[in-house]
Formats: sequence, structure tokens, C-alpha cells
Amino acid sequence: MTTPSKQEIIRNYDKYAHWYDFVERFPELLGLNRVRKKLFREASGNVLEVAAGTGNNLRHYPKDCKITLIDLSRGMLKRALQKAGKHKLHVSIQEMDAERLGFSDNTFDTVVDSLSLCTLKEPVEALKEMSRVCKPSGRILLLEHGRSSNERVGRWQDKRADKHAKRLGCIWNRNILKFVEEAGLEFISRKRYFFGIFHAIKVKPGQV
Repeated sequence: MTTPSKQEIIRNYDKYAHWYDFVERFPELLGLNRVRKKLFREASGNVLEVAAGTGNNLRHYPKDCKITLIDLSRGMLKRALQKAGKHKLHVSIQEMDAERLGFSDNTFDTVVDSLSLCTLKEPVEALKEMSRVCKPSGRILLLEHGRSSNERVGRWQDKRADKHAKRLGCIWNRNILKFVEEAGLEFISRKRYFFGIFHAIKVKPGQV
């Protein structure tokens, strides 16, 4: 499968940051926003959100969280910072690669990832990094999309995956649960939505 390079993906997200929220409205109208709210209200303490994009999860975090957002797209982070001001949250932002996190081990109480494992070049390494920086007593919250558990829908995704990936690097038929297992994370809960395409996953960090 041919996908854009990491630098091309960054440039594309910088370019499309201004209308990214508009594109996300479609799954939100289907009910994804309710899934976000239910999952991310469980965040607590010192929170890291990787590949945070334009900050669409900010409105769902408890107000007493201390939040760090990282992303490789400066354009996306700029919009996220604007939302943080709107919601009056304690937020810091950094340009950083989710696959190479620049934080010490056991730093965060909660680590969040939302709809990015489809795009990351090394999703298992990114999950291992999330595990590394999460405290042993902490939690990792994942809202992802991948190959449908409905075989008919899954085959439809497979046929169009290559063409779809050429735009923003989104590989929409990835096996998300397999990535989580390969990263050595321990499932607490997992639920699938919308023909099994979307995943709401809560896990414990792996043992180092």
C-alpha cells in the first residue's frame, strides 16, 4: 500500500486544519460524540493526549485535569489551543511525534489517543510509548477506527483502502485490537460501534 510520507502527512494536516472539524461532523452526528464523552470523562489527573489534532476531545475532560496535547501539525495544535481557551482548561501544547514521545517514564495518570492509529507509521510503537509514559496505576483511553467486524463492510473497506490512504495517510482497515495486543497492553474494557468500525478501549499500561 502506498501512503504519504510523514512529512507529507504533516503538510496535509497543516493545510486542512481549518476545515478538519467540518469533516469530523459526519461521524459525530452518527453518535461518535456520545462515545467520546463517555470514554474521555474517565480521564483524570495529569493527562497526555497524543496526536491531538484540533482538540475535539477537550470539551469532554473533567475541568480539574492538567492536559498536555501533542501533535506533529502546528496548524492543528493552533486550533486546539484556541479551543482550550474557550473551555478554560489548563492546557499545554507541544509539537511531538507520537511514536517518539519526549517524556520520562511514568509521567501521566491518563494517556489518550483518538482516531490516529489509522495514520501513524508505527502504531504499535506509538502504543508502547503511551504505555511507557503512563504511570503503572494509570489508564490509557483509546477511541479508534479500523476494519469493520461486519465482513461485508470489511471487504468494502479492503477494496478501497489503498485509494483512501493516499489522501491523508489514513489506513481505515487496520486491526486495532491486534495492535493493542502486540503492544502488550492489558484490556480493561472494549466496545465496538457502527458495524464494528469504531473502538472505545480502556487499557492498563504494559509491564516494563
